[in-house]
Amino acid sequence: MTFRKIPISLLILALGAQTALAKKQPKYEQAHQLTAAQQALVQRAIAREKILIQSIQQHTPLVETYIQDTKPDVKLYQIPIADQYMLSRVDFGKGFFDKTYQPRSAKQKGFFKNSLASISGLTKALGLDTKVTYNPLGFTEMMFLDPKGFDQNHYVFSFVRREFLGSVRTWVFDLHPKVAGMGRFYGRIWIEDQDGNIVRFNGTFTPARNEDSSKLYFHFDSWRMNVQPGIWLPVAIYVEESQRMEGSKTVGLKAQTHFWGYSLKLPTRDSENVSVTVQDAEDKSDDSQDVSPLQAQREWITQAENNVIDRLVEAGLVAPLTPNGYEQTVLEQIVTNLAVPNNLAFTSPIHCRVLLTDTVETTTVGNTILISKGLIDTMPNEPTIASVISMELAHIVMGHHIDTRYAFNDRLLFPDEATFQRIDMYHSDHDNEEAQAQAMKYLQASMYKDQLPLAGLYWEQLADRSKVLKALNTPKLGDSLLRTDGTPWMTALAHEAPKINWDDLTQIPALPLGSWLKTDPWDDRVHMLNAKRYLPMNPRDKMPLEVTPIYFKLQRYTAANATPAGAAAPDAAGQTPPPAANQGTPPTATAPPANSAAPQTQQPPAPPQR
Repeated sequence: MTFRKIPISLLILALGAQTALAKKQPKYEQAHQLTAAQQALVQRAIAREKILIQSIQQHTPLVETYIQDTKPDVKLYQIPIADQYMLSRVDFGKGFFDKTYQPRSAKQKGFFKNSLASISGLTKALGLDTKVTYNPLGFTEMMFLDPKGFDQNHYVFSFVRREFLGSVRTWVFDLHPKVAGMGRFYGRIWIEDQDGNIVRFNGTFTPARNEDSSKLYFHFDSWRMNVQPGIWLPVAIYVEESQRMEGSKTVGLKAQTHFWGYSLKLPTRDSENVSVTVQDAEDKSDDSQDVSPLQAQREWITQAENNVIDRLVEAGLVAPLTPNGYEQTVLEQIVTNLAVPNNLAFTSPIHCRVLLTDTVETTTVGNTILISKGLIDTMPNEPTIASVISMELAHIVMGHHIDTRYAFNDRLLFPDEATFQRIDMYHSDHDNEEAQAQAMKYLQASMYKDQLPLAGLYWEQLADRSKVLKALNTPKLGDSLLRTDGTPWMTALAHEAPKINWDDLTQIPALPLGSWLKTDPWDDRVHMLNAKRYLPMNPRDKMPLEVTPIYFKLQRYTAANATPAGAAAPDAAGQTPPPAANQGTPPTATAPPANSAAPQTQQPPAPPQR
């Protein structure tokens, strides 16, 4: 076989012509011309986006980001191998400035110092290139499409279809920049058809010309909610990169970012004096009885308890109480189920509150049990919740209370971001060892005694993934469920559990994050998810303690308020769907029969009784 020689000059000309032709080829597909109605909706969306940016500058929400690095797995598809957790308070009024809620053990400067630092820190956590100079808006770009250039001069809109997101009808458009540039959005947007608000966008940001976007940006799905009449605000973002390269290895990442606390008042920036208002104070002026020394001591602890809880609510870290909400109807009913058969006579009621972070932790503040949202979300059943509450009850009974210095209100006058450092609510190892032993006695005497292996599975699963999910198991305010060596405090309970078997589809050791509760981004209250529950069809459906994609069935604010608690939301056609045949059971509290303190086996779920 012979090869014909080609003169080098002709080869250069051919390559030059090919390059010139490539430059003439458009980078994006040509869009179809919009109809008059589509054009009008796009113009409204552009105007509404500017209004949203102006509106959000009046708020200082909390921003929580939890990241899990993943690797492929034959049986489970992908499993976490490391994690990162960040929590900050963002002030959009002055250049998108954010302040981190510092961990209590941190001696160095925070993960975030300002928005540029947050970008660098997040990028390092995601394993992306840290040598890039980022747009000053940095991390907030995932909340907004393009704060500076979102218009038809910079973007081409292509209509796709109409689509319902829950009960909100939207028009879907594909969007790409007219000219490649750093930080321009490329993806898909959903515009609700009533006022023209963008309620969801899904895609990535484009790099500068000739740059590899995978080294600079990641793909994300950003959602907004109608939190007040006429006000749509960012509420959650899901990030996923399943085939990211680190050297010669293929790794992935999944991350969720949540926003809440939009109605929180603006924190003091230049001073550490933060006013604290105690609302709904109880009037005891008519109580003329004398007080014994023991009662005085308990009242002093209660005063410290109330001051701390009020401060945590003000800082956006603890959910305000909802009348007949999850805390009272479920958690406090489980307290009763444990206290009655164990003859625990408390002089003042035991209350339960929800810590709004995803970290798995719990603690007690006086007679208040604090359980994190992340812990509640991942516990699969009522016996597991009871096992956690039993240990906190033991702390209360054994007098392991909060430091009473917080009875002096001035000790709580500090900036919100210093909360983790200024409030100590964790117990010593000695206290935890005592509490776990007593908790086992409470459980053995309770209605949950025959279901303790179910609870033990959760403690076993938590310990199994403790080495890779260190951030998730690092408490911010309270106690970890694990010892420093990674073994669970309730080791005896874990020993009662069967071995974790991924192929046993009836065995659910733990649930993914976000399985039970949702946080109202405006007022921080927590509510049970009104979602269908499905049993896993394969081991990959279990996803214990893992980050999952985000999807909302959106409602307009008035429609959301009109939906009764516990009722199913209407579908796209306005009809209320019937209960699913394979719908699972949420962890509602089952009360023992009336007039009986004897241990009872848990009955099928029923409305809790008082």
